[in-house]
Amino acid sequence: VEVSLYALVNNVLDPLREGWGKPIIVTSGYRCPALNKAVGGAANSQHTKGQAADIEAHTRSREDNKKLFELIRKMNLPFDQLINEYDYDWIHVSFGPLHRKSVLAATMQNGKTVYVKMP
Repeated sequence: VEVSLYALVNNVLDPLREGWGKPIIVTSGYRCPALNKAVGGAANSQHTKGQAADIEAHTRSREDNKKLFELIRKMNLPFDQLINEYDYDWIHVSFGPLHRKSVLAATMQNGKTVYVKMP
C-alpha cells in the first residue's frame, strides 16, 4: 500500500498541485476494507490498495472542481481512472498498474451509482 500511495502522490497529486498553483484537498485516500465497506465503496476499490484519492479544489466549489478535473486531462497526467463524481461534487483520481486513462462521470440513477464514459 505504501508504495502505491507514493506512486499516486509523485505521479499525479504533486504534479497536479504544482500545475494548479493552489492547495488541493484530499477528502479520501487509502481506506482499509472495513472503512471502504462502511462508506459504500466498491469491493475492488482502488482506495483499498492505496491507488486512489478523492480530491477537491481548495474552494470546494463545483466550478473549481471542474477546472481541476480538466487540468488533470490537459496536463496528460498518467492516471488510471479519472471520475467526475456527481456533477463535480468531488473528483476521484487513481494511479495504478494499468494506466487505462479511463474518464468517467458518476451519476445517481434509481438509487444506484452509474458510471458513464466521458468524451
